[in-house]
Amino acid sequence: MIRVLVVDDHPVVRHGLVAMLHWEQDIEIVGEAADGLEAVRLITEQQPDVVLLDLRLPHLSGIEVMNQTRAQAPHVRFLVLTTYDTDEYIGPALAAGARGYLLKDALPDELARAVQALMQGGAALEPSVAARVLGRMHENESVNDLSQRELEVLRLLVAGASNKGIAAQLNLSENTVKSHLSHIFSKLDVQSRAEAVAVALQRGLVRLAQ
Repeated sequence: MIRVLVVDDHPVVRHGLVAMLHWEQDIEIVGEAADGLEAVRLITEQQPDVVLLDLRLPHLSGIEVMNQTRAQAPHVRFLVLTTYDTDEYIGPALAAGARGYLLKDALPDELARAVQALMQGGAALEPSVAARVLGRMHENESVNDLSQRELEVLRLLVAGASNKGIAAQLNLSENTVKSHLSHIFSKLDVQSRAEAVAVALQRGLVRLAQ
């Protein structure tokens, strides 16, 4: 069962999201928050698997919520659900650790699939958002210049492995894994794990296991 927390300051939107996900057999709603402070408290207390997170919230923004809860709830996967698809919002959200970024006009099935994708270690990006992320790569000729070892690290990253898990599976030190990830991020022209996963999947560099 995927434990989900819904964070949005608009009651109609928040209740609508809860109602949509209520019918999914593998999803359980464990709480709702109407502002950033309440979100931080519930994330820390409930330790949900996935948080549906609006970016513009009272008291603390969605970015601040992610930054403040990362240490206390490192396993939580954040799925941003917003009305904004501009670089001003996309970049900071992905850099703060969001693994998904959808717009609020997403269909119920799309939302459910996004939650499930995050639980499988993948990423979920609105097509227009993915286009912006990928657009930054067109002038970067080194995107296909990943070494075999970097591709192995990238595959495990897409599978949801932590740095420690990647190190164990490839018989490397964690510092070596961090070095490989730094090179991967540079070659893919991304700033976060979520962006790297999205780019890898979109470009077919790595495929999710069926």
